[in-house]
Amino acid sequence: MPYITLADGSQKYYKDWGTGRPVVLSHGWPLNADAWESLAVAVASAGYRVIAHDRRGHGRSTQTWDGNHMDQYADDLAELMDRLDLTDAVLVGHSTGGGEVARYLGRHGSARVARAVLLGAVPPLMLKTDANPEGTPIEVFDGIRAGVAADRSQFYWDLSESFFGFNREGAEISEGKRREFWLQGMQAGLKGALDCIEAFSATDFTEDLQKIDIPVLVAHGDDDQIVPIAASAEKSVKLLSQGVLKVYPGAPHGLVGAYEAAFTRDLIEFIGA
Repeated sequence: MPYITLADGSQKYYKDWGTGRPVVLSHGWPLNADAWESLAVAVASAGYRVIAHDRRGHGRSTQTWDGNHMDQYADDLAELMDRLDLTDAVLVGHSTGGGEVARYLGRHGSARVARAVLLGAVPPLMLKTDANPEGTPIEVFDGIRAGVAADRSQFYWDLSESFFGFNREGAEISEGKRREFWLQGMQAGLKGALDCIEAFSATDFTEDLQKIDIPVLVAHGDDDQIVPIAASAEKSVKLLSQGVLKVYPGAPHGLVGAYEAAFTRDLIEFIGA
């Protein structure tokens, strides 16, 4: 399996499928590169090189004690981009991965990147503050921390229901998707998973978004129960110089079924535009 050794000696796992223009996929919390499987096959089959990586602390990458924060996540992505010498790339980040993409572009610039996609992404800021009243109260994130620390296995299983919108009336429930989410969550190290809660909830990406000088597709479901659209996508697109908002009516945080198929079509179109 392909790994690169990062500057601090830790190992970063990635998948590298297909040929053509590189499309780099950054996953959400507490998942890993496997969350992108269906989309990755479709994009690679459309004639692109797809690279999906596991963030440090998640999946098959090293479960480091330190460095589980957005600056380091972005620096790790930069090392991967540099090591593989990727150019004219399209960065795609879901949820926490959207924060990673925004911080990468704000911190390292767009010399290697032509376009970006923020899907159900956490920027500009998830946490409710006086300046961000649409955000989520700190008590919610404290509850997530407590749940993961006390019984992460049960917490991930329970979270999968709202993550995919399976708690909505009429939803077509997939026990397989719930088990997949649980399995990927259990592959994340506890320390990294706990640290990442603060990283995705309390990091302010406002300045990163304002620095981005390439076209960005901001895609979001309007029934996202994990990252509500009013505090994320609707604000992010106003901070981007070349941002376009695509809303998927009724879509949850984790896209499944027809929602996933629609986004995949839109992504392939955006890559080739």
